[in-house]
Parts: sequence; structure tokens; C-alpha cells
Amino acid sequence: MSLFTTTEPPFRFRQGTRPLLISMPHVGTHVPLALASRFTAEARHVPDTDWHLERLYDFADELGASVLVATHSRYVIDVNRPPDDQNLYPGQDTTGLCPVDTFDKTPIYSASDLPGKMEIAARRDAIWRPYHTQLQTELARLKAAHGTIALWDAHSIRSVLPRFFDGKLPDLNLGTANGASCDPSLAQTLQGIATSAPGFTGVLNGRFKGGYITRQYGDPSRGIHAVQLEMTQSSYMQEQLPFDYLPEVAAKVQPHVRRMVEAVLGFVEGR
Repeated sequence: MSLFTTTEPPFRFRQGTRPLLISMPHVGTHVPLALASRFTAEARHVPDTDWHLERLYDFADELGASVLVATHSRYVIDVNRPPDDQNLYPGQDTTGLCPVDTFDKTPIYSASDLPGKMEIAARRDAIWRPYHTQLQTELARLKAAHGTIALWDAHSIRSVLPRFFDGKLPDLNLGTANGASCDPSLAQTLQGIATSAPGFTGVLNGRFKGGYITRQYGDPSRGIHAVQLEMTQSSYMQEQLPFDYLPEVAAKVQPHVRRMVEAVLGFVEGR
């Protein structure tokens, strides 16, 4: 019997016409039944999902962006972590490639049923590798077609998470790997949009500097500019069960997110 099987494709993908790929690595909620049966009751709710980002970014198709969306929960495997599970923030607490606890440190499995190396490798082959193969393929296509291109890695997170940071997180957290993943003038433009958005707070390369995807694929010297946006979920949705989308709340932040994405497109198309 296989160590991991799933009937769900590892990603959904829509190809666009302009030099931008929007990646959504943590919106997936699918957990294969055999694996869900091993999860604790809380973990089955997959609370650490980046809920509703496809709805928040519903302008992506109108802008002509390509969109890559993970289908499986990050509890199955986190496609925004290095394949060797190295810590992206040395010395700080993080969750791994195949997490064993939630952001609240609630166990995902019983202590006697943690995934082993072979099971993790099977999940990596089934989900992580296809996601990154598609991401690389699309970046290569865009690069060949347009020359200078952008990768926008879209995320959201609860606004208060003591495990990772003190107090309330800024609403719009831009990450450019401390300036390594995109042109600094683009980063400053985006920071200006985030920090001037009425009713919201913003920061550049604060607690969230960009995950594996931003760091791995952003290469401004080659004309590939990558940016991660980590948003507070309180900016657009209900942060606790049932994790509902709140249209009237989202309507206040969505124009600023769109302005940032449009600024990225304007930058790369002007090169």
C-alpha cells in the first residue's frame, strides 16, 4: 500500500496574458480521508488555511495574471517550505514541511502517529513537486514571452498569534527577502501603498520576509521580481470558525491589494 494517496490534483492553474504569476500556496483545504482520520479534532478544521484569497483576488483574471492555487491543506504538506525542511527563520519558531502542530501548538496527530521520512517523501513527490514544477514552468513561459516578470505570493494569517509575534500583526506585511527578491524601488512603491492605506497598517520585511517561494524564485538580476504579501485575516474575514468571508470588510482592503498588484505589473511592463 502506498504511503500517501490522494484523488485531488495538487493545484489549480489559470494561465494569463501578462507578465505576472500569482501563487496561493496555503489556500488549500483538501485532506485525503485516510489522513484526516489520523488528525486530531481541531486539525480537521484546518484552521491555519489562508481562507478566501481567491475571492479577495478576484481581480486577477481581469488584470491578465496567471494564477496558481494549492489544493491540499498545508497540514498535508506546505508547498511554501524548502523540500529539505530547513527553517526559514533560524532561531524562531516556525511550522515545517509536514507540520505536526497548529499555529496554536495543538497537535495535528497523536504522538504515536507522526509522519515518518518515507511518508513525508511520498507527500513531497505527490504534491510539493508538481506545484513547484508548474510554478517553474509558468515563470519560464512568462520570462520567454515578456523578459521581465513578477511573482506575487499571496498569503493571510490571523492577526494575533503569540507563537510567532507579540501583539497584533500589521495588516499588510510585504516580504522581499530583505531586498533580495525584487527591485528596491518596486518594494518602496509597494510599501508606500501599504502604509498609506487608510485604516490599515503596513510594513516591509518585518516579521514575514517571504517564504521559500519568494526566496527561491525572486531573482531581480534575471528580471524575476518576487514579492510576498501576508495579510491579516481580520482585514477581510472572520478569524475564527466558521471563517466566513466578510464582503463589507473586504471591500475596504481589496482596492489597496489591487493597487499593489497593478503597481507590480506597471513596474515589470515598464522595464
